[in-house]
Amino acid sequence: MKSAAIDEVILHLARLPGIGERTATRLAFYLLRASPQFREKLAESLKALSQVSFCSNCRTLTEESPCRICASPVRKPELLCVVEKPSDIYPIERLGKYNGTYFVLHGLLSPLEGVGPDEIGLQLLFDRVSRQRPEELILALNPTVEGEATVSYVAQKLSNEPVQLSRLASGLPMGSELEFADQITLGKAFEGRTKLR
Repeated sequence: MKSAAIDEVILHLARLPGIGERTATRLAFYLLRASPQFREKLAESLKALSQVSFCSNCRTLTEESPCRICASPVRKPELLCVVEKPSDIYPIERLGKYNGTYFVLHGLLSPLEGVGPDEIGLQLLFDRVSRQRPEELILALNPTVEGEATVSYVAQKLSNEPVQLSRLASGLPMGSELEFADQITLGKAFEGRTKLR
């Protein structure tokens, strides 16, 4: 006989990216064999996600606003790194080489899909640059067609601002995503970032 509770867990797990029904089934049965404490901690962690919202300053996901990075007194506000999504911050932070602040776009320009500057909050970025006056704006965007279009748009819009624009150096292959880059490649890309103007 099948269990409705197990079936529901499998159904929800199978909705996760990269998880098919067979993997979801294996995960559900793993959870059944796991200790009750592990299942309780996992359930508590999932429930705590309802407390997560956007940082009022950088637009990352956090339980507090401003987030810990924006509120940190040791971060350098003169360095501002622009990323596509909140998950892109994690590999950069794991490097331990960047001590500036961030701005999360939540997307890239894609006119064919109807994604324009307003949909990804570019005006909020431009407002922050005008208000904060960073020395360097690092465009750490994925090297895709949409990423290139976004970099070009930002460079054009900020052409009259006294901010140095740079982007990550080569080493990241075209079409790749930051969250899947290994630490050495990402570290070298950060160290060798190129100036846009």
